Amino acid sequence: MEKKRFICPACGGHKLIAKYEAKYIYSYIIDDNSPGTLNTDEFYPFLYDKREQTESKQYVECTGCGAQYPCTFTTDNKGIDSKALEKAMTLKP
Repeated sequence: MEKKRFICPACGGHKLIAKYEAKYIYSYIIDDNSPGTLNTDEFYPFLYDKREQTESKQYVECTGCGAQYPCTFTTDNKGIDSKALEKAMTLKP
C-alpha cells in the first residue's frame, strides 16, 4: 500500500488543495474613443492599460476540515515546490 505523502496535521485527511488568492486593480486610460488605449470598437475588460496586484495569499487547504496552512508557491510556471508543501504541512493551522 502506498503511503500518502501529504497529510493534514489537524485531521489526518489527504484531500488537500493549493490556493492562490490575489487582488488586482485594473486601470483603463479614458480617451475619446473608448475606455483604455487597447480597446477600440468595444470595451473588453481583459484589455487593460495597467494592472497592479494589491494583495495576495497563498496556502494549502484541507477540504475535509478546512484548516489552512501558509505556503509560498514558486513565482515561475513550475508549480509548487514539494519542499514548500512539506514545510507547510508541519505547521499548525
